[in-house]
Order: sequence, then C-alpha cells, then structure tokens
Amino acid sequence: MYKKDFSSRKYVIILIFITVAITYLIKLYNLQVVSPSLSDKAKGLVMRQITEYPRRGRIYDRNNKLIVYNDAVYDLMVIPRQVKDMDTDEFCSLLEIDTSFFVKQMKKAEHYSRYKPSVFLKQLSKEDYARIEDKMYKYRGFFVQRRALRKYTMPIAAHLLGSVGEVNTQDLKKDSYYKPGDYIGKSGIERFYEKLLRGKKGVRMVKVDVHNREKGSYQNGKYDTLSVPGKDLVLSIDSELQQYGEKLMKNKTGSIVVIEPETGEILAMVSSPGFNPNDLIGRHRSRNYVALQKDSLKPLINRAISGTYPPGSTFKMVNALVALQERAITPYTSFSCNGPESTPIKCTHYHVTPLRLNEAIKQSCNPFFWNTFKSLMNKPSLGGVHNAYRKWYSNIRSFGFGKKFNTDIPYEKRGNIPSAEYFDKVYRGSWNALTIRSLAIGQGEILVTPIQLANLAAAIANKGYYYPPHFLKKAEGEDSLLAKYTTKVYTAVEPKYFNIVQDAMRDVFAKEHGTAHYYEVDSLEQCGKTGTVQNPHGEDHSLFIAFAPKSYPKLAVSVVVENGGYGSRWAAPIASLIIEKYLTGEIKRKKLEKRIMEGDLIHNKNTKSKGEE
Repeated sequence: MYKKDFSSRKYVIILIFITVAITYLIKLYNLQVVSPSLSDKAKGLVMRQITEYPRRGRIYDRNNKLIVYNDAVYDLMVIPRQVKDMDTDEFCSLLEIDTSFFVKQMKKAEHYSRYKPSVFLKQLSKEDYARIEDKMYKYRGFFVQRRALRKYTMPIAAHLLGSVGEVNTQDLKKDSYYKPGDYIGKSGIERFYEKLLRGKKGVRMVKVDVHNREKGSYQNGKYDTLSVPGKDLVLSIDSELQQYGEKLMKNKTGSIVVIEPETGEILAMVSSPGFNPNDLIGRHRSRNYVALQKDSLKPLINRAISGTYPPGSTFKMVNALVALQERAITPYTSFSCNGPESTPIKCTHYHVTPLRLNEAIKQSCNPFFWNTFKSLMNKPSLGGVHNAYRKWYSNIRSFGFGKKFNTDIPYEKRGNIPSAEYFDKVYRGSWNALTIRSLAIGQGEILVTPIQLANLAAAIANKGYYYPPHFLKKAEGEDSLLAKYTTKVYTAVEPKYFNIVQDAMRDVFAKEHGTAHYYEVDSLEQCGKTGTVQNPHGEDHSLFIAFAPKSYPKLAVSVVVENGGYGSRWAAPIASLIIEKYLTGEIKRKKLEKRIMEGDLIHNKNTKSKGEE
C-alpha cells in the first residue's frame, strides 16, 4: 500500500506563520512609531485644520503714500459635531450675545456641515479676543482664527478703492478658492485686482486636546503649507489731490476727474456725495451698506464713471474738430449770430458778430456751432446727410465717446452716441440736419460720462491722441497688465487742427470776455471750456473741462456739478482750484476757495456768486 509523505508541508505552514507575524509587526511599527495618530487618539487628541489666511496686498498712491493696509481681527469658528456639555449662558455672556443668536448661528453652522469649521461670530476685535482667549478651553468645538481687516490711512476715495466683504453664494460658485466666511473684493480696485490682492491661502495642522487646547503641530508641520501674501499695488492717484477735490465737492452733487495726459493715469476721481470707506468694514458693514443704499442722495453711485449727462457746450469743440477734419469749415470760416433772437437755435447772449471759430469757442456761441454742424451734414462730397452722419458718428467715437475704455475702471458706463440706424427707426428714415440739430451743441440724445469728458480734455491737450485712462501704476511682477495702457489711441482728427482749439480754450480763461476769465492765473496757462447743460428736473448742470499748462500739459480735468447752473458758476472755479493745487502745491486764492468749500447746493445755500455769467 502506497504511503504519502507530508513532512515537506510543515515548512510551508511555518513560512506562512512567519510572514503573517512579520506583517503584523510592520503594521504595529507603523501605527506606533511611524504614524502617531493611534497614540494621539489614545491621549484624546484630535487634528484640527486651520486655514492660514494671507496678508492682503496693500495699496499705495503714486507718491508711495500708504492708503489701504490690514489690521488683525479674529473670527470665532465652530465645528458643531465637537460641541458638547457646555454652559451656553456663560458662553453667551462672555461673547455679549443672547441665546437666540447662539441658536441661530449653531443652526447655520450645522446646515453648512457638522464636521467642518465655519464662522460662528466674525471680526472680533483685538480687545474682544483678549477677553475670551483664556476661557476658550471650556468650550469644545470652538476656536479662534486670525483674519485681516482693511484699514484706511485717510477717509478718501471710497468709490474708486472699493470695499471688501464676505463671499456670497455666487462668489462660491464662480471660484473654488473661496469657502464660506471668506472675504472678497466687492467693488472698485479691490474687486478688479482681487486675484492679485488676495494672495494664496496656507494650511496649518494642529493637535487639540479634550480641553480645546492646542498641543502643537501635527507631525512637526509635515502637512502644513505657507500662505503667500497678496501683491501690493501702487495706484496712479494723488491722495492729497483726491482729498482736496472731495473737500471742494462737499455738499454738492457731481464729480471731478483728473487725468495725466502724458500717461492716461488717473490722478483723482471724486464722486459726491461720497462716504467714508471705514463705514464698510467690520461687523457693522452690512448695516451701514443698507443705510447708504436707502440714502436719497445715492452716495454709493460713482458718478464719475456711472453718471451720464449731455455734454453741452464742452462738446462744441469736438464738433468743430470733426468739421475741420472733413473740410466742412476752416479756421477762418465765420457765421453770424443774432443772440437770443437766433433761429433755429438761439444764443444765450449778445456778442461780436460775425465770428470765427476761435471767438465762437471763447463766447460759446450756439448758432456758430449749429451752422458748423449743418455744413458738415450737408457737405456734398460726403454723399448726403445720412452718410455724412455716419462719418460724424465714426469720428466722434474715436474720441472715446459711446463706448467703454475697458481698463481697470469697474462698472463704467458707455454713454450714448446715437447711430444713424437709431434715427432711421425713430423718424422712419426721414430726417436731416435740422431734425437732429440739438447734437450740434451737445444736447439731445448724446450722453457722456465725466471720465469721458476728462479724456476729451486729455486728447485735446495731446493734439489728437490719448492713453486709456487707468488706475494701476505699478504691481510687482505684473508688467503685462500695464502694457495695454501704454499704447496711444489716436482720434480721427489730424494734429494740426488742434492748435486753434487749444488757443481758443486758452482765451476762455485769458481774455476779458472768456466765460472763465474770472479764474485766470497767468502762471498756470489754463485752457478750458464751460458747459451749461439743460436739466428737465431742476436747475441746469454746471460743466467744465480744462487742461494745463498749455505749453506742457500735466493734467486734464472735468468737473460736473449737478444743478449748479452756468458752467462758470461752480464747475470752472473748482477745476481752476484743482489745477492750482496740483501744479503749485498751494492755493493763493483763499477767498475763492472759501466760497467753493462753503457752497451748499444740496441744502440750497450760498448758490450765488459774483460774475457767474
């Protein structure tokens, strides 16, 4: 009988037992030596992931003066699953909140996640944090996370700087970088350059004991990542000029825009009424924002870029330049004016007649510019009124009207330059120069923004070109952002035609009968043009555009004062004071400055002035 030999199998069994034993030893070594998590759990320690928020980029003005910086605040965070056996009344008393608020916030946190941290109480001050810091160990599931809050060295430029606020649902959907409770630029420069300013978040893993106390980093920081600070920005604005402009516009509705013609950099942008940027930071941001929204004066609107107005007489120079370019008139062309008896457009006053372009700009003669516009529309070589109008439309838009600049100016409006197709629709194809005559003097369907008017002044100062208006002057490592702002944009009008317009704008200040001659200062070489814009809802709007010095323009200005009456009453002196302040650093015309600063158009005080005509 055959007998099987099983003796060799014992070695296989022994090998299996040895392999299993080695496997268990390796696993045990990993658990107890390589990975300390089991040991941590045995000691009652848990891991907490803390987001390290980066320093948000600071903002400086063109002279490297700090405008916006960061100050430390603290968010009280909660992980609902870890909240157990706490004295709710004591906790509420410590934080100076009521129990109903506690319940509401806990429900909100649980709705987000029982396992992930979310904000329970945001933006505790340093003093509040110091008061609760030593007692936090009593309240499991709660911990404090350091954040940064925007601060302002001076309460200016709220509209252009913008604000920072908590992300909303739409923000979370658009960018996975953000989590509930994070902050984001909501408007202005803060919004436009958000990705540069925000930096990059880091993560810190810490061990926390049963008493809610941190017991050091997890695995010596092996899984920690450093935050990357946001980039600092240098803006083109002059903070002192901005502040001065805001003082001049106190108790007035309107705007001031100042541009450097040589670069397109915006030196100041004032919108009035305004507000203190400090009102939109901290725990009371939402309450203050609602109050500003309800204010009948609408201080949240940036009138410099979102306000649209008929340009009035400031537009006459553009019409003249286009007519010169299309050979519809020459610098020596003259037209007669019968003052207020003129038809179909009357003049505001009597003056020398007939007159040429230079005198017409100085006197702001309506009939002259109506005849100029009519000569252009009826020029035979342009192929009829409708084709002539299309040519006019194209030339006008080359100055930046009827479209956005598409730079770092957020929420700008394009204004309106009516197209030929628009008039075809309105008048069923039957219209001529007389039908649209209001366009000759900057009224009718034309709407422009104050920044477009300032850009017009810059284009005239440069004799036919401009740089796209913008705020950014410098951002480290971001030269490509500035590249698109350094390309000249040429108008459709040749440089030679700007000389006569510049000379006439100089005469607006310098000559006895110029509409702004009361505000002449010889050393400033100011060039300007008044505008009085019809307003169906009240007194006319006061407009003025200017640049200076004539020989080497350093700034171009537009001023709009709603319900200010004649352009020479409020807008012209404000522009002149802005020019004096920027070019000389001081104001010698103290009496004029006092009148402007004390002028109250909102409450109907001190609205009259000597020589306002």
